[in-house]
Amino acid sequence: MHSREFLGEVIIRLVARVIHPWAIANFRSGDLSGSPIESTTTTTMKTTTTLAALALAATLSSTNATPIIDLFEYGVNIDGAVSNNSAPAGVNISGFDTGTGLGTILMALSGAGPHYCSLFVDHEIDESINTFFNEFGTAAGAPVAGQSWEIDEPGYVFGDIYTNFVAGTLDNSNGVSPNSPDDVSMALGWNVTLASWESATAYFTLSETAPTSGFYLKHFDPDSGGAVYFSSALNVTGSPGGGVPDGGSTLALLLCACGGLAGWRSLRQSFL
Repeated sequence: MHSREFLGEVIIRLVARVIHPWAIANFRSGDLSGSPIESTTTTTMKTTTTLAALALAATLSSTNATPIIDLFEYGVNIDGAVSNNSAPAGVNISGFDTGTGLGTILMALSGAGPHYCSLFVDHEIDESINTFFNEFGTAAGAPVAGQSWEIDEPGYVFGDIYTNFVAGTLDNSNGVSPNSPDDVSMALGWNVTLASWESATAYFTLSETAPTSGFYLKHFDPDSGGAVYFSSALNVTGSPGGGVPDGGSTLALLLCACGGLAGWRSLRQSFL
C-alpha cells in the first residue's frame, strides 16, 4: 500500500501547515501567545515551549552548513507495474542510498514493443528545522524525445504527480514553482519502443551537485540552501542478428569455401 494512503500522515502534515507559520511569525515578533492549538493553561505552556523551540530551530536553518536530506518515499514504475520503496526485478538500487535518496537507480527494459519506466521521489530538506513545505522546484534544459517529467506537491493536499506516475502520464509541468513553495516531489519517465534484438537501460540519478548538461529537475530549500538534482538517461543497445547481420549466410559460405579448399588439396595430392 502506498504510504500516503495512511490518514495519520495526512493529518500530521496538515496540522504542521497550521502550527509552523504561527510559530515563525510569533517568535520573530516576540509574541508566543495565541497558539492555534492552545486551549488550557497546561496546553498553552506545552505548546508555547514546543513551538518556540521549533521556531528557534527554523531561524537557525540559515546557519546550517550541511543541509539534512531525507528520502520520505520513492516509487518505481516499469511497464505499469508499480513498486513503492522497493526494487522489483529489473531494477538495480545498489548505487542508491534509500536513506538520503541520493545516488543512481538503473531500470532494465527488454522485449519487442513499447515500454515505459519512471521514478518518483519525495525528498525532505531540513524538515526538522524549517518544515517540508517551504520548498520549490524548477526544471532546467529541454527534455529529449521520449522523456517526461513532473514536479508537484506529492498528493496530500493538491498534487496529482503520484496519480500521474502510476498511470504513466507525467504531465511535464511544475506545480510547486518559486512563486508557490510547498512540499516538493519529482518524477522522471521514459517511453521507448524496442526491436526484438534491442534492450534498454534507464539511469535515474539524484545528487546534491547540478548536472553540467542535459535536462534535469531541481528541488530547492531556500531557507537552508539545500538542493537535490534529478536527471536521467536512456541507453538502447543491440543489433539485428546479434552480431551476424545476414542471419549466418556469410558463415555458411565461409564453411563451404573451406570445404572446397580441402577437397582441392586432396585432389591435387592424388596427382603428385
